[in-house]
Amino acid sequence: ATASAVIYSIVETAKENQLNPLNYLTYLFEHLPQIDLDDQEALDQFLPWSKSIPNECRIPAKLK
Repeated sequence: ATASAVIYSIVETAKENQLNPLNYLTYLFEHLPQIDLDDQEALDQFLPWSKSIPNECRIPAKLK
């Protein structure tokens, strides 16, 4: 149940930040394993409101 709640929270937060949840999750799964999880600044770049999130993860303005 906890894992489901975590995924639900990530998906809903992605939507609130105009991100495509599938693309965002794919991005996270591809890139998070490559960073130091103790590096807060590195982790901050993966938050859904970060300007560092690639455009491929964003929902185009005309589709919002």
